[in-house]
Amino acid sequence: MYTSFTVKVLVNSALALLLTAASCKTPQQETAPEAQSVSAKPETAAAPIITGADQTEAYLPYLKGKRVAMVVNPTSIIGDKLSVDSLHALGVNIVKVFGPEHGFRGDASAGIKVDDSVDPKTGIPVVSLYGKRNKPSKEDLADVDLMIFDIQDVGTRFYTYTITLHRVMEACAENGVELMVLDRPNPNGFLIDGPILEPENKSGIGIHPIPIAHGLTVGEFAQMINGEKWLANGVQCKLRIVKVKNYNHDMPYDLPVWPSPNLNTQQAILLYPSTCLFEGTIFNHGRGTMFPFTVMGHPDMKDKYTFSYTPTGIKGMAETPLHQDRVCYGLDLRNYDVSTFRKTGRINLSWMIELYQAYPDKARFFDQSQSNQIGSIDKLAGTKKFKEQIVAGASEEGIRKSWEPGLSQYKQMRLNYLLYP
Repeated sequence: MYTSFTVKVLVNSALALLLTAASCKTPQQETAPEAQSVSAKPETAAAPIITGADQTEAYLPYLKGKRVAMVVNPTSIIGDKLSVDSLHALGVNIVKVFGPEHGFRGDASAGIKVDDSVDPKTGIPVVSLYGKRNKPSKEDLADVDLMIFDIQDVGTRFYTYTITLHRVMEACAENGVELMVLDRPNPNGFLIDGPILEPENKSGIGIHPIPIAHGLTVGEFAQMINGEKWLANGVQCKLRIVKVKNYNHDMPYDLPVWPSPNLNTQQAILLYPSTCLFEGTIFNHGRGTMFPFTVMGHPDMKDKYTFSYTPTGIKGMAETPLHQDRVCYGLDLRNYDVSTFRKTGRINLSWMIELYQAYPDKARFFDQSQSNQIGSIDKLAGTKKFKEQIVAGASEEGIRKSWEPGLSQYKQMRLNYLLYP
């Protein structure tokens, strides 16, 4: 279970009355697959950000009388409580919960398959989308009138929740079930950068032709999936989006709940678009510590770096990290000025270039055969060119030039789906 470090919005003490509140406006029923966005009256620019989930007055009346399923994890909160628990307590008829990677209540490590179960707290059946199946079946949806997707994303292609969104949308479209997205801010929403995923590098960590940092909220991403006809056979999902209030893409946003076990600081979340690429190298990137994605190191770098740390097995985070119980030497980014990303609008490539050049056995730097803890750099980057460029000693600017015109074309296409400035 994750720990909440900031709670921006508290549940109103009168929340239980919202189902019958006279001031609520019931959204109109959709008749077409285009998304209808729903939000309460805008506040002033100085008003706090309010997530879609926290705007219960905007969607609770629409849930009345419906059999509801929810795709959620521990980031799915109303105030400081899980949205499933809150809505269940309010009498919403939640017939089942679908859990993505890490599980519904967040007690599974990255990459660990999760079984179906029954939630002991509510008695609601839990269907795993990170086990025997990755997409709701026709049978799963037979007793569902409305699906709710409420998961915090961090704005990167290789973070798997937008892939879960895609598969849920596809299942809903194929079975005539409407999908409601309770939108949340993207903490990296200001960042649009990286190579576009090439078709031959599609995988479980990337299926869409987008850059590493996509600059969209989940609601906007859902609109793009529909609009670009990325679902199988071009099917369209009927969408209803509850927008975030008082938000724009350039706003800093401190997440109230860590989005996954190894993104457990705001520093890690903002470094993640850059440092996750190290999952495709021989370097440990902080897994097996309490500060993953903020350090990179290797045991053979003792003569070149003074900073050191020792990865260990940590249940629920990294049971068997790369270079477990060995002292690693390298870079400490825990105090790196992450506002640099906002100023430059770029992910950082210099760390990859530096550590490749410093590592003595370059043939092993990207070699997956050394450990099952090393991922594919081609799938992470989305292109085999990235590894070739690093090995060839290409400059950062040279690497960036190879991302065009795809990156600029994506930025232009993205404008069609924005819900926020």
